[in-house]
Amino acid sequence: MLTNTEQRLSAIRQWLVQHDIDALIVPHEDEYLGEYIPAHNERLHWLTGFTGSAGAAVITQDKAAIFVDGRYTVQVTKQVPSELFEYRHLINEPALDWIIDHVTAGKKVAIDPRMHSGAWLEVAQAKLTKQHQLTILETNPIDELWLDRPAAVVSEVRLMATDSVGQSSANKREQIGAIVAKQSGDSAVITALDSICWLLNVRGLDVSRLPVLLSHVILHSNGNVEFFLDPARLPSEFAQHVGQGVSVYHPEQLQDRLEALGDSKVLLDANTSNAWFKLVLQNSGATVISAADPCLMPKAAKNATEIAGMKACHIRDGVAMVTFLSWLDNEVAQGKLHNEAQLADKLEAIRRMDPSLMDLSFDTISAAGGNAAMCHYNHENQPTPGQLSLNTLYLVDSGGQYLDGTTDITRTIAIGQPSDDMIKQFTLALKGHIGIARARFPQGTRGFQLDTLARQHLWAEGYDYDHGTGHGVGHFLSVHEGPASISKRLIDVPLVEGMVLSNEPGYYRAEEFGIRIENLELVVELPTQGDFSVLTFESLTRCPIDVRNIDVNLLTRPELAWLNEYHDKVWNDLSALVTGDVQTWLRQATLPLSH
Repeated sequence: MLTNTEQRLSAIRQWLVQHDIDALIVPHEDEYLGEYIPAHNERLHWLTGFTGSAGAAVITQDKAAIFVDGRYTVQVTKQVPSELFEYRHLINEPALDWIIDHVTAGKKVAIDPRMHSGAWLEVAQAKLTKQHQLTILETNPIDELWLDRPAAVVSEVRLMATDSVGQSSANKREQIGAIVAKQSGDSAVITALDSICWLLNVRGLDVSRLPVLLSHVILHSNGNVEFFLDPARLPSEFAQHVGQGVSVYHPEQLQDRLEALGDSKVLLDANTSNAWFKLVLQNSGATVISAADPCLMPKAAKNATEIAGMKACHIRDGVAMVTFLSWLDNEVAQGKLHNEAQLADKLEAIRRMDPSLMDLSFDTISAAGGNAAMCHYNHENQPTPGQLSLNTLYLVDSGGQYLDGTTDITRTIAIGQPSDDMIKQFTLALKGHIGIARARFPQGTRGFQLDTLARQHLWAEGYDYDHGTGHGVGHFLSVHEGPASISKRLIDVPLVEGMVLSNEPGYYRAEEFGIRIENLELVVELPTQGDFSVLTFESLTRCPIDVRNIDVNLLTRPELAWLNEYHDKVWNDLSALVTGDVQTWLRQATLPLSH
């Protein structure tokens, strides 16, 4: 058994020598290319000991490097031995660039095509083929060497009744089949796990934090579907649930079924599908049409049933949040300053009192003081969790996967008396949050056209934040749902009615404090007296924003009116659902402010 990083690295090197290969690229991704990797697919972690959510390694016969981004520069030094791996920056010096500099020309560089997107393979071929031979592996060496690999989680397949999702699977398949036909495709390979579950109205928990099933789909333009999941997993009512036109195949039959598409035109999303799909299809003679996953836009624009579910779960989630925040204030008042892990566990325990909670929607970011300056901080990656201390800020970013929707909320809480500087920066971020919440914009507007509204007040003072302002959110699906976003990135996707996006400007000062204010927003249509109706946002999140962090004098009258109106909604929707100390706290937290 290979028990430590040194033994595992040595075993990979022996494998390289045996197979006459000079370098191997090991990305953090797995064959599903999802945001969350199930434990049995954590190949980079097995090899290096690194537990971060993004990274890659390159192993040669005499060198090894691990590539991580700015979030993990400290963590990697604690988890990965420096005598075995050199540390590199994933963005500034990507693995391919390192290979060009450190691997002699003419050498063989191996990849498992299942671990990389089709888009990545095109870049790799363009970069490497001038100097190196790119070797496409049939099998992954880590899978051969990882003898104590955990078994895959086989969760229960949950059938989502049409009245809980608003549209039958048969209807969705017909709709998506028509989109494929319109793009001159005979079929489409669907690899995004949330798209598959949306299309078939099923859910599972094969991946932590993501209510999906590890599976694949081939959808034909007539709406028929080939579904690749072990048939033994499916409940007896599955056939009746999906209706006619769905054939179930064991995942081992996937390659044969792809090769059967040899004479046809097949849509494939190069960003969400791994490179193996394109290679198999091309080798079997299919014409591959590079196109976005056809489920993306229909899935993102929620129907009336999904919207009702999102609203309902946000109210229950709000009850959990105010129960937690009132408890936290009471503990601090008594001088009990807990650590980040205790706070995250307490919030999760409160959320889990709701029987409709299936899982958290991501690992809670519970960050005290200077730790909150790292915007993707995870206390579980630290030797010891940080501790609350007086006269600082505490940032908690958390969410739930409920049967009727998905939540994601960030609140920044005053612990004692925050400094004038903290209050000013919080208020500048709040002005940006309100700027998005109050935005009105014509049909066809892209997220990057709104992003400035969130940053303008920070920019004016010479500040900014290094992440997007908003991401899409699914309906009891992925908490980070494409294709729309609000960010500086020029993503050419319009915001349409029914989309749910986060609104989360922030500000981070290294070693000192971090601020983020996040609600989820529903895109709704608003009639006007003008020439056309506009789109605007309706806040779904129900939880007070900490008024102790606000300098009211920096808010305009419309901004203050928005805040008071928002707090009024929070009180009206939650007050009857809480009692005693929590209700008293909520009343205080939602009282109107004035200049």
